[in-house]
Amino acid sequence: KVKAQIEEKEGKTFDVFTAVEFKTQLVAGTNYFIKVHVGNEEFMHLRVFKSLPHENEQLSLHSYQGSKTKHDELAYF
Repeated sequence: KVKAQIEEKEGKTFDVFTAVEFKTQLVAGTNYFIKVHVGNEEFMHLRVFKSLPHENEQLSLHSYQGSKTKHDELAYF
């Protein structure tokens, strides 16, 4: 659901965009830290926020880290 947001920020499209790992962090909603395969040997780490149900908001891309590899540890950021 956040692919279009990351493509807009990066200024390019991704033919491959597959989540391979994730972690969660409960805040006033939920932060999802997601490792995404974006083609070849390239990966990105995304931080996506999901608000509480009563706020009825869309998932939002909070931040991301590029130039990651398959073996980079997915950590909170």
